[in-house]
Amino acid sequence: MVDINIMEKASSGEVLHEFGALNTLLFVIILGMCIVCAYLIKEYRFYYLPESGAAMIVGLIVGACARLFYPSRKEMEFLRFNKLLFYFFLLPPIIFEAGYSLHRKNFFDNFSTILLYAVLGTMVSTFIVGFLTFYAGQLGWISIDTTSPLEALLFGALISAVDPVATLSILGNPELNLDPLLYSLVFGESVLNDAVSIVLFNTFLKFYESGNEFTPMAVGLLLIEFSLISLGSVACGFVTGLGCSLLCKTTNMRKYPKYEIAMLFLFAYGSYSLAEVMKLSGIMSLFFCGITLAHYNTYNLSKSSQVTAESIFQSFALAAEFFVFLYMGMGICVGQFGGWDVTFMVLAIIFCLVARLFNIFPFSWIANLGRARKIPFQMQVVLWFAGLRGAIAFALSQDMPGANREVYTTTTLSVVIFTTIKDDDEDDDDEALERDDDECGLLSASEVSDHTDEPAVAPIQVPRRRQSSNEYVSSPSYLGSFWSNVDEKYLKPVFGGQVRRTLMDAVPHDE
Repeated sequence: MVDINIMEKASSGEVLHEFGALNTLLFVIILGMCIVCAYLIKEYRFYYLPESGAAMIVGLIVGACARLFYPSRKEMEFLRFNKLLFYFFLLPPIIFEAGYSLHRKNFFDNFSTILLYAVLGTMVSTFIVGFLTFYAGQLGWISIDTTSPLEALLFGALISAVDPVATLSILGNPELNLDPLLYSLVFGESVLNDAVSIVLFNTFLKFYESGNEFTPMAVGLLLIEFSLISLGSVACGFVTGLGCSLLCKTTNMRKYPKYEIAMLFLFAYGSYSLAEVMKLSGIMSLFFCGITLAHYNTYNLSKSSQVTAESIFQSFALAAEFFVFLYMGMGICVGQFGGWDVTFMVLAIIFCLVARLFNIFPFSWIANLGRARKIPFQMQVVLWFAGLRGAIAFALSQDMPGANREVYTTTTLSVVIFTTIKDDDEDDDDEALERDDDECGLLSASEVSDHTDEPAVAPIQVPRRRQSSNEYVSSPSYLGSFWSNVDEKYLKPVFGGQVRRTLMDAVPHDE
């Protein structure tokens, strides 16, 4: 009997090992197919289909084949969207690379406008979508819980998450030649507003599970909670990035490039996991950790690490992006969804457009009151249609409570597919908003010197005029000037960073 049990365990272990090997091979093959598709799209400039859309189509085909040939086997469970895998293995490389290679001057010059869209705009969008969904349910157009608006508000919160994964995959394409202002606004909103959506979703979920009513007093508590989470997340990422910079600057780790890059990965994941443990936003923490490391630690790295670090991060982010869209494509066929409510899908897309309308145009008007370079109406229209939904909204939809969870999940997935494919068509018209190739700004991590042992000195940053505008590109604010002085005098000497030249230093002197 003992021998039989041992043989059965050995046999089951071999089967499990073979199962894992076959599915790993499957993912390697389909990921390779996605990369080949992306190469063909770039090589032949076929931008009618975005790379993310191609990955979703590949995932759809794989999911359909799995459903056809293995309708009730473990392969179906293996191919389903896994929230734990998404949040802790696929999302961090994407967000970190985005912060590490960010054009920081464009982002922080437009930070107040980004906050308007990401914070107030997301709240407006949540309540508009939520109450429109609730009233549609009361009218009998869709089958949802109409005893309380909380379920509909939960859907409004998750569907208002403008996904940085989708934004980076589509709008970050350099061949589209987007205006830096447009990209900074859309990308900045997509990174920051997920914290708002997640806080709103979790707050509504607490009220739903407790059975309490959502009163105006709860709105004030929600704003306080969001402010604390946001500030804590930024501080967590900033301090973690400074810790890594200090370690690399005060040691001789630059002699061992493989250790340097390994430490970057560890500190990046450390900032993300630490924020999640503290009930903060891991995405915001990781994003600002990447910004901090690029601003300070890039100049502490060895020559080989400066050359290879960003390429390695980009490769990991690319693979993670394709995995995310593959999973969503396969989710159409392999998910355990009870049904697809076409009416709800169409209404959800309309509600999202209406909510985005009341987000972009009013807050753009407010932002233009204090901006040197105004946001033109044409760009506002593009921003209106640039609200891409993606894996974050899809992951939150699987936490929906109640008997209607599957309807919300399928509706969310349909909105994700629509916005992902639709926005690439919009980008074909965005090429008129051309990139200012010689725009001044701080160097990103990829622009550090000529990869020499000593970091290069940045060009003098003085206000100047754009060729197509009578306005300055930017004018330093009091807060920006204060931070710049603190950064130059106290932080860079301790943690490392680019030394700014003065006007007298830049003038050549005869010897």
